[in-house]
Amino acid sequence: MTSTRTSTGLPTSDTGLESALRERLDVVEERLRDAVGNTDPLADAASRHLVEAGGKRVRPMLTLLGAHLGDPSRPEVVDAAVVVELTHLASLYHDDVMDSAPTRRGAPAAQHVWGNNVAILTGDLLFARASNLVAGLGPEAVRVQAQTFERLCLGQLHETVGPRPGEDPVAHHLDVLSDKTASLIATAGRFGAQFGGAPPGVVRAMVRYGEDVGVAFQLADDVLDLTSDVGDSGKRPGTDLREGVPTLPVLLARRAAAEGDADAVRLVALLDSGRLGDDDVLAEAVEVLRAHPVTGAARATAREWAARAAAHLADVPDGAARRALQTYAGTVADRVG
Repeated sequence: MTSTRTSTGLPTSDTGLESALRERLDVVEERLRDAVGNTDPLADAASRHLVEAGGKRVRPMLTLLGAHLGDPSRPEVVDAAVVVELTHLASLYHDDVMDSAPTRRGAPAAQHVWGNNVAILTGDLLFARASNLVAGLGPEAVRVQAQTFERLCLGQLHETVGPRPGEDPVAHHLDVLSDKTASLIATAGRFGAQFGGAPPGVVRAMVRYGEDVGVAFQLADDVLDLTSDVGDSGKRPGTDLREGVPTLPVLLARRAAAEGDADAVRLVALLDSGRLGDDDVLAEAVEVLRAHPVTGAARATAREWAARAAAHLADVPDGAARRALQTYAGTVADRVG
């Protein structure tokens, strides 16, 4: 599937839809800055840190797109878009502490500015702000937000402890991505369609779309850690390898090694050598893994999930919003080449 994006980064060439999305995204951005403001100087500075660092705003964009499957002018739609981005930002503060990440969006990670405790508490503060805002959207929205928050926590927990004895590491990885990333993307699409007043069948389609496109996006990141000169996140190639982050190509390589693939056995020995802190050794590991068929298999898996996401749009009425959602799924697939 080939796709193009406009100069604004929105997945549509429809000028009317692009203009409407850009206008509403500007409102969301303003509301985000208001939502993280605090009279306490420390809380204010720490809360604004990631908002001001920018970002793609994928989740609010999907909320606004979902609303165009109904009535996008409803005021609840902007509130919902702010809720999902606040929730995402809050999770990033926690993730960066757990991963000891040095930077986020080109800026020093919050824990390197204020320390772990302040970073964690800032994440908690943003979760509280999101919860306060979602309360105004009604009991069902509160329930969905709570369920999403639970899945975010479970995804992080399961990633931290790894697969159970006897559990397939690849299946475990996909489950982690589903909970840690796709759950909130699915909620973003759901809230947009729901608060735009779309029919229940369309709301369900947006949930399924978000679940699958979210997994596809993260699987694409797994591949891009190896194949891009500089990843979409600004990371150097092989950053995940060096940090020991499980990615699909590595997990597939370990599976192939266990099945007797001689090249995979040599590759896994290199990965487990304890020498990936050396730039030359890391570069060698990246090149070997790039050339092994497991990276092609991981690329194909990312494309499959993106195609699954697009297929769910069969239950969505045709129009500019549906075509934009299809384009976004195609863009995710195109990221892996």
